[in-house]
Amino acid sequence: MEPANARPHVVIVGGGISGLAAAFFLRDEAVRVTVLEGSPRLGGKLSVSGIAGVAVDEGAEALLVTRPEGTALIAEAGLGDQRADPGPTSSAIWTRGALRPLPRRQFMGVPSDLAELARSGVLSGEGVARAGQDLELPPTTRDGDVSVAGYVGARLGGEVVDRLVDPLLGGVYAGRSAELSFDATLPALAAASRRHRSLAEAARSLLPPQAAGSAGTRAGGPVFTTLTGGLGMLPDYLAKASGAEVRADAMARELTPADRGWRLTVGSAAAPERIDADAVILAIPARPAGRLLAGVPGASAAVTALGQIRYASMAIVTLAYPRSAFPAPGLAALGWSGYLVPAVDGQAVKAVTFSTVKWPHLAGTCASGAGTLEIVRCSIGRIGEEALLHRADDELAALAGAELAAATGVRGEPAATRVTRWGGALPQYTVGHLDRVTAIRAAVAAQPGLAVCGAAYDGVGIPACVATARAAVGQVLAFLAGRRPADDAGAVR
Repeated sequence: MEPANARPHVVIVGGGISGLAAAFFLRDEAVRVTVLEGSPRLGGKLSVSGIAGVAVDEGAEALLVTRPEGTALIAEAGLGDQRADPGPTSSAIWTRGALRPLPRRQFMGVPSDLAELARSGVLSGEGVARAGQDLELPPTTRDGDVSVAGYVGARLGGEVVDRLVDPLLGGVYAGRSAELSFDATLPALAAASRRHRSLAEAARSLLPPQAAGSAGTRAGGPVFTTLTGGLGMLPDYLAKASGAEVRADAMARELTPADRGWRLTVGSAAAPERIDADAVILAIPARPAGRLLAGVPGASAAVTALGQIRYASMAIVTLAYPRSAFPAPGLAALGWSGYLVPAVDGQAVKAVTFSTVKWPHLAGTCASGAGTLEIVRCSIGRIGEEALLHRADDELAALAGAELAAATGVRGEPAATRVTRWGGALPQYTVGHLDRVTAIRAAVAAQPGLAVCGAAYDGVGIPACVATARAAVGQVLAFLAGRRPADDAGAVR
């Protein structure tokens, strides 16, 4: 058997979904893989734990089926039989003092059916009239990247931005449409808007036929999926299936070129450990990646661009109520799987998921005998709202419960609460993001055996992260395959 140190050594810095997917994709290659995670746990923004006896995700709870990378990874990992689909429900907007239906025929808040928009009641009469001008306005030119609010507002007016687009983008990025890049956050719509004078027509061109009765269902089936045990089970499974050496509490503090590849310094300054690698994949957020690249000659452009990517913090407050606490016969009677809240309405909670409605497999009886439960996830925190997130756990839970009661009529205290904080979790794709990513990738590509992946680049969802991981693996394998055989003959790592 070939000794391990005769194989090229690939070190992956970061044990979130991107880094662990990269390790998994390397499992059948003739390389030795080490994953270094600086925190005590693997998984990044994926984590699952019990609340009132029910396993519920603390972080990301779903992935898009319409992007195949996530479902392909689940199938490749042998977890296809554990997928769960959402129930046939739709979403609402809590705005202007009431829960109102989120228009079905919209693309990330940009309406394609203005008559449906008017019926929803989300906008005022003046807002609907202004949105209708999109059909008559001359083309809106743009020279280079612009903000989402700038372009969408010019076509459809400020109310569409404030009460539809902003809450949807806030749910994905915890960002604000006045700062987020149109080209980076809505690339398909940005491209379609160059082919259509009307933005509503551009949105319509991107919408597939929709199955009746569900905003979460397309003609070919559900838009989202999850795992029955929670998406938070995926990281540990990938770590084991990868066959890699996976180390938690292993903070990489320095990266420098070495004679035959790269050298990483891991651990404390008092007791540093040196790890040599033939190739390195950085699967960590932008700022930590920039700090490591600061020790790499010729990577200054990447360091600068990475330093310009800001991150938003947020918290997920999970509440478990007896079903009897809701107006009979429970949350399902509302007809929605959750709701979004526009920032202009001044609430702390920006999005709410009725987990036991959205995911029927979660519905059931609490193991403690407390009766049938309804489980609700409340998302708190937009960019710039860090002071709100500094409140104690019990304050955040009480705030979420009070706003939920105002929206749904739930009575009494929850049977159980859980507050999960995600500091610096979501990268902000602000205007100019695509140029920054181009600069980062160009600088990294000039370094032999070095690649980057993760949520900072091409999308924050799981499928996008998995796609960047596969691309990074392709880069390092191409580099290793292109090295002369003699270069590897005496390599000892």
